[in-house]
Amino acid sequence: MGDNVFGMKSLIICSLFTLQICLSNGFYIPGVAPAEFHGGEELIVKAVKMTSVKTQLPYEYYSLPFCRPADEKMHYKKLNLGEVLRGDRIVNTPYMLRIRESVDCKVLCTVDLTSEQTDMFIEKIDEDYTVHMIADNLPAASVFKNLKTNELQYEDGYKLGFISNDKYILNNHLTIVIKYHDLKGADAEPVYRVVGFEVETKSYSMDSMMSVTPNNDQGVPMADVKSEDRKHCKLNSEQTSVLQLQKGTKTSVMFTYTVVWQASDVAWASRWDIYLQMSDVQIHWFAICNSVAIVLFLSGILALIIIRTLRRDIAKYNQDEEMDDSIEETGWKLVHGDVFRPPRYPTLLVACLGSGIQIFCMVFIVIVFAMFGMLSPASRGSLMTAAIVLFMFMGVTGGYHAARLFRTFKGNSWKKAASITAVFFPSVVFCIGFFLNCFIWGEHSSGAVPFTTMLALLCMWFGISFPLIFGGFYFGFRKQPYEHPVRTNQIPRQIPEQVWYMNPVVASLIAGILPFGAVFVELFFILTAIWENQFYYLFGFLFLVFVILIIACSEVAIVMTYFQLCGEDYHWWWRSFLLSGSASYYVVAYSVLYYYTKLDITEFVPTLLYFGYSLVMVFGFWLLTGTIGFYATYLFICRIYAAVKQD
Repeated sequence: MGDNVFGMKSLIICSLFTLQICLSNGFYIPGVAPAEFHGGEELIVKAVKMTSVKTQLPYEYYSLPFCRPADEKMHYKKLNLGEVLRGDRIVNTPYMLRIRESVDCKVLCTVDLTSEQTDMFIEKIDEDYTVHMIADNLPAASVFKNLKTNELQYEDGYKLGFISNDKYILNNHLTIVIKYHDLKGADAEPVYRVVGFEVETKSYSMDSMMSVTPNNDQGVPMADVKSEDRKHCKLNSEQTSVLQLQKGTKTSVMFTYTVVWQASDVAWASRWDIYLQMSDVQIHWFAICNSVAIVLFLSGILALIIIRTLRRDIAKYNQDEEMDDSIEETGWKLVHGDVFRPPRYPTLLVACLGSGIQIFCMVFIVIVFAMFGMLSPASRGSLMTAAIVLFMFMGVTGGYHAARLFRTFKGNSWKKAASITAVFFPSVVFCIGFFLNCFIWGEHSSGAVPFTTMLALLCMWFGISFPLIFGGFYFGFRKQPYEHPVRTNQIPRQIPEQVWYMNPVVASLIAGILPFGAVFVELFFILTAIWENQFYYLFGFLFLVFVILIIACSEVAIVMTYFQLCGEDYHWWWRSFLLSGSASYYVVAYSVLYYYTKLDITEFVPTLLYFGYSLVMVFGFWLLTGTIGFYATYLFICRIYAAVKQD
């Protein structure tokens, strides 16, 4: 075997040098300078979107008739690719915040809702929508106390409203708490950095508010004041009631807010800690210990095979005496003339492996960069953008290794193989994504990918990934095929009847459960972050789990392939890929279980979105794990057949 056959080994070996730092949660984005403010300077509050765990459909902030900026001047932020795909639509809001200037109670605006607009608010409240805002790139967080631990916990965004006694209550008053860190500037003038953005929601009817002016601190009923004259307010202590919405009725809604500034000792570099420490670290440690136990179990079996069985077999095969008797004791040596016979459907196999190498390189690099803090949640959409761009550029690596295998399989039409490899995985993702996007368009959700973005993705696919895969195939096909330690017979050997547990279905069920068992706990947190709008930033743990997954897939593929060769079945090419990829079958089952036990999705479109996107993730996971098992088995087989003397 040439050194290039197992180019991915270098990535795995390099990972061992970073294990000691994998356990950290990462740090802030390097090279990002904090924003510094002076007293009285404006702090801009922007809206990101509205989300719901029930519908999984994000909506733009102004899809509901909220208060708009003066003169309707709405400025949308230019978004990166990841932000667009996430459904973000970042826009300015009329909230006026100035550094260190508190606001007791200020009227934002009064909106006279039509019956249709009232029903829109009711629908979003019924679907449990959350409003997401940012200030100085820090997301607004709702604070609540955990009744079990009595500790404060933070949730991204604030609830649009709630249902009480079958009545729909709209949260129309926000208490905005801005936490700041006080520094001294070069000229001894105070400089402030925003380190916290909390929002507390209240619901007040018009009768609960009094209009106050500098000349009248007592206030008059808000209903007696014209809407354009409503500037400042205070709570009417004698009459307090919530703002109720009724279907099919017109409603006058007054949006108000209060601003509170609090000094904090939290450093600017640590201001994201409250968002990134939501996960229970002990559970992640349990997952690591569980995964290590599985790997040790597999390693013990593999060591037993290699140290005891294989060494004994190889020693017997290499003896000149009693050669015939030793060959009859086991079967893996008997198929040495057929073990490297090209598989069926070689073009499809190299397409799967080429795509798997692309995914492997992309996942590995993204996790490493995220672990070192390069892809922090503070840089919105950077993780998804990096994953897409890296997948495109890793086409040259996937194409090169796929071409070497295709040449080894004695393939001739490398251009056809390159074309299939280039479209195999992206075409599945694009077709499923376009199909789901049609339904999202129908719901008028901001999660719908704009037509121009789809064109940009197609241009990246055919302008970057496609040529790079062809380039990799061109140079890989020009290289010599991989050298095998034994020659292939012209006439295929007959395969005897196999034992029941080597049936492809049974073997897949046995092989897949161990790699899945090594990752299922971390998979739960990933699914929770995706479908329940939570942050995931424990990439140190994720890196460890990914390394354990590599080891588990490699070992289970080697063990099952060894048993297969002992049964004189030499059709291992596809089997090694499918055995290690069978962990994806359990991911499918777990995704279904997660849907029915953890999510509150009931409507058709959200259900379609969940299973559609889950199908894409499972397909990518199948290619990833299958490729890992294939190359590990390839290395194993070349080593054991190179260790015996040939006739």
